[in-house]
Amino acid sequence: MPGKRIEINFEVYDSIGELSPEDAFLLESARAQTANAYAPYSNFCVGATARLVNGELVSGTNQENASFPAGICAERVLMSTASGLYPGVGIKTMAISYLNKNGHSDHPISPCGICRQSFAEFQIRTGQSIRLILSGQSGQIFIMQDAVDLLPLMFNAEDMK
Repeated sequence: MPGKRIEINFEVYDSIGELSPEDAFLLESARAQTANAYAPYSNFCVGATARLVNGELVSGTNQENASFPAGICAERVLMSTASGLYPGVGIKTMAISYLNKNGHSDHPISPCGICRQSFAEFQIRTGQSIRLILSGQSGQIFIMQDAVDLLPLMFNAEDMK
């Protein structure tokens, strides 16, 4: 039986100095937002900042809870905030960074599976692709042109019809 292959494309930058001023601003904001995370259990602080299609900026941080796994990721906090403040407005670009208090924060990380599904739903709902900037506090930076590239073969509402 013939096989199929799924590939994703993303850009790799060695430092924030290689980014456009707008992208560098978003990433610096996401890095700074990690200080506002509530992560007393994992010590893994995540911050996210997005520029919406209307030009507004929205940020979010991860929020843990002693009643694990009742916490919520920074990306979903940001999307919930954006939806509440600006209903129906898409996210143009979201920068995501982290501070690992137990180790290194010098390479990009990728959003969890729940966040990937949430990106897909948000994009469908708003009709706008979300461009992602992924980075730690330093080191390489990955830029993905469309968040759904992280969720190939995604499940969505059309599958339930």
